[in-house]
Amino acid sequence: MDKEHPATRPDNPRFSSGPCAKPPTFLLESLNNAALGRSHRAAIGKSKLKDTIERTKELLGVPEGYLVGIVPASDTGAVEMAMWNLLGARPVEMLAWESFGAGWVTDVVKQLKLDAKITTADYGEIVDLDAVDWNRDVVFTWNGTTSGVRIPQSFQIPEDREGLTICDATSAAFAQDLPWDRLDVVTFSWQKVLGGEAAHGMIVLSPRAVERLETYTPSWPLPKIFRLTKGGELIAGIFEGATINTPSMLAVEDYLHCLDWAVSVGGLKGLISRANSNAKVLHDFCDSRDWIANLAVDPETRSNTSVCLKFTDERIKDGAAFAKAVAKRLETQNVAYDIGAYRDAPPGLRIWCGGTVETADVQALANWLDWAFEAEIAALDADD
Repeated sequence: MDKEHPATRPDNPRFSSGPCAKPPTFLLESLNNAALGRSHRAAIGKSKLKDTIERTKELLGVPEGYLVGIVPASDTGAVEMAMWNLLGARPVEMLAWESFGAGWVTDVVKQLKLDAKITTADYGEIVDLDAVDWNRDVVFTWNGTTSGVRIPQSFQIPEDREGLTICDATSAAFAQDLPWDRLDVVTFSWQKVLGGEAAHGMIVLSPRAVERLETYTPSWPLPKIFRLTKGGELIAGIFEGATINTPSMLAVEDYLHCLDWAVSVGGLKGLISRANSNAKVLHDFCDSRDWIANLAVDPETRSNTSVCLKFTDERIKDGAAFAKAVAKRLETQNVAYDIGAYRDAPPGLRIWCGGTVETADVQALANWLDWAFEAEIAALDADD
């Protein structure tokens, strides 16, 4: 018989790492002012898109002179757009310590066919950042969404680098303090840290990146949906709300609501604080149990958004089956949805702790993790 379950459930069981939980204040009525059935090129559409860009810049603290644009196909589209437009001008180094970083490696080597230097680390580890050649163009994720490993705050990208830094920051933007002066391209999606709706990505370009765009033409053809320049000049409209393809004005309205909520909780500092508090609950939980551990080996690299955990109990022979059973048990109880490890990652759990999640819900979930673990261990003992 199962042990009696905890008395308190999370009010919101949505701990998925993408799409992520919406802001606690979200209601469908929040979208009543959406410019539905209107062209995004009309005055109302342009105004909302430009407002989206300007408020994003303000909230993130993007430096003067940097450009922010809305692009199609979520963070994936933004990363691909950056790589297809910018790479090939100088040697490239690709960094990967999780699934999405590995995907960018594949695209650069097999699609763009560049002779890039590939530097990788296993799940839970991170590459030796001091050994990276920052005079190359370097492509990397800031926070490994599928491994829970992020670049430590103590590391500094060299200021005098010659290459461009192209950073996939989709699970870091709005939750971690990004060093904008050391990043030339930053990409993210609405559906991660702020819990917006899918299909839209954002790309942030430094003046160095813009200079590359206007002085370098790749040797390969660029699909229309990727083009950032025309006639050797930047297509400025992309960074003023004239998006490349038709955006969802419903999704735009939702993102504007997310930005409103972010300001209400203290802006970037408030969002970082909320994510840190959420992640600390799980980090402390793991540190006080001998059957579960953070996948990130070095505590300094532990993510505060996509927290990845592994089971370490010696009685568990089939880690994948055990983790799947724990996740299913919690979902059946309406305690936690979609917390299984990413399909390419080691078996375990992945729990989203970004700012849209309430700390009380993470605390409640922690009690249920104890319950689910003990229940599955009891099931193993019964089978024996």
